[in-house]
Amino acid sequence: MNSTCQQTMEFQAEIKQLLDIVINSLYTDREIFLRELISNAADALEKLRYIKLSNDKIIDKDLPLEISIELDEEENKLTIFDTGIGMTREELVENLGTIAHSGSKAFLRHLAESGGKDINLIGQFGVGFYSAFMVAKKVVLVTRSYQPEAEGCRWVSEGTGSFTVSEEKELHRGTKITLYLKDDAKEFSKAENIKRIIKQYSSFVPFPIKVNGEKVNTIQAIWTKSKNEVTEEQYEEFYKYIANSYDKPLFRMHFTTDAPLSIKALLFVPNDNYERFGFGRMEPGVNLYCKKVLIQQQSEDILPQWLRFVRGVVDSDELPLNISRENMQDSALVSKIRRVITKRFVKFLNEQAQKEPEKYREFWEKFSMFIKEGAAADYTYRDELIKLLRFESSKTDPGKLTSLKEYVERMKDDQKAIYYINGPSRKAIESGPYLEVFRQKDIEVLYTQEAVDDYILSHLGEFEGKKLISADQENLELTDDLQKNKETQPEEKIKALSEWLKKTLGDKVSEVKVSKRLVDSPAVIISPGHTSISMERMMQLVNKDLNKISPKILEINPGHIIIKRLADLIESDEGLAKMAAEQIFDNALLSAGLVIDPRDMIHRMYQILEKALEK
Repeated sequence: MNSTCQQTMEFQAEIKQLLDIVINSLYTDREIFLRELISNAADALEKLRYIKLSNDKIIDKDLPLEISIELDEEENKLTIFDTGIGMTREELVENLGTIAHSGSKAFLRHLAESGGKDINLIGQFGVGFYSAFMVAKKVVLVTRSYQPEAEGCRWVSEGTGSFTVSEEKELHRGTKITLYLKDDAKEFSKAENIKRIIKQYSSFVPFPIKVNGEKVNTIQAIWTKSKNEVTEEQYEEFYKYIANSYDKPLFRMHFTTDAPLSIKALLFVPNDNYERFGFGRMEPGVNLYCKKVLIQQQSEDILPQWLRFVRGVVDSDELPLNISRENMQDSALVSKIRRVITKRFVKFLNEQAQKEPEKYREFWEKFSMFIKEGAAADYTYRDELIKLLRFESSKTDPGKLTSLKEYVERMKDDQKAIYYINGPSRKAIESGPYLEVFRQKDIEVLYTQEAVDDYILSHLGEFEGKKLISADQENLELTDDLQKNKETQPEEKIKALSEWLKKTLGDKVSEVKVSKRLVDSPAVIISPGHTSISMERMMQLVNKDLNKISPKILEINPGHIIIKRLADLIESDEGLAKMAAEQIFDNALLSAGLVIDPRDMIHRMYQILEKALEK
């Protein structure tokens, strides 16, 4: 090729300053240069594809629309060539002068004031092009416009004080950029490194990208297609690629919206959650794209932390980016995208729970910890997340789950509240004394098996106008007294027994009273106020002090044989009666799941046995 009419141009002082920023300060990772050059090439190809729809006066019509990268390790060179629209001499000077036009003192002042994070130049050729100088000591660009009368031209610069522009003969349409790499950038002449960078940042560019003749971007950007254009096999292949997985996803959500923002998203729920097995906290799994070009891998901004298990892609043409595309500029817009995606995904999960309850149950078993995390901490989406919660209950078979909505639908007409109770297992809950009144009245109780469940429900307060009440807390709104129809003791004797128990147990109890909830058990303990026993268990675990139990309300069942005989025993053997009272209280603590020091209890039990065997 021959070049003529060479013209040398000096960079202005401001441009030298701006180049220094771009080359040395603006980008945090040098390999970003390849993403920028490929994005520019893809833009040129996209423009030509659009022009071809209405204009047949194009040179080299049969050239395939593609991007080629040739590497020369011996010469330490990288060449990237596209068959896009190319440039005329005037366009070349103008396009590579974009940085010059923007390079006024006002521009530099704005850049300095914003710390280099408030400039929106995405899609402008100049800035991305100059990132080549991070790795190149010299750049040679040759180009020819698609217009038949246009001549080719050459641009050469070492990124310092000047550049040259000259005419170039015998060129095909498009743009070819040759980077003469710096000595410390030799890794960018190696095919394996270039392929890795392309797969990381530019896998979904809609044109073939070839490295030394081999096509690298083999996965399609299927999120940009409509759902009826994508097969199940393509979805599975894409999921395996984006999630670095070998299995099939549990759920898939693919949607496009133009209002209030233009967003394309393809999100997956994996088949398992390794965080629950103690493999460490998951990293966010959604990549953020703009026009199919990666902006943030494993973005922490696009979904809340409690959705970190989600894998996939979010793409928005409206993202304003800083000059390097590495950080998003408009946090308000990013927050809006985040709200749209999160709200849509939570709605999707609710829809799946209705359409495929068994599959949702599988999801719940594996990923409930994340939904609970969101419901406990994220007030923005709490109302919708509450609908996703699932529990076993006294009305479900073991292993079967129900929702708050389904509970409300089964409620009796005169029932005023939704009741729940916490325990380590269904068996432990059902063997305890707190459900006796509910069985007697045939009232359903939800079984919560984690402390966070009680935290969520207690802070929620109500659901669909019904109060949420822990079944083990004081003053249940259950009107009739279960003791009325049972053979019991005279009121004066019960009152005397209650006073004696309060005196005997001392500061262990704040009050002793007749229970309105017991049917089969002799006694039960209740935490005063609105604190549930499950919250007491959690506080005890935190304190790790077996003896640090706050004073409790002791409710007694005066119709139970043990309570009747205790009242008589006080008169005949008060010493044994005191030991029995202590044992009744400790048994109630154990039934509540509160841990006590067993040594005193075991010693007391032997004393009771000794007394009993004397008779």
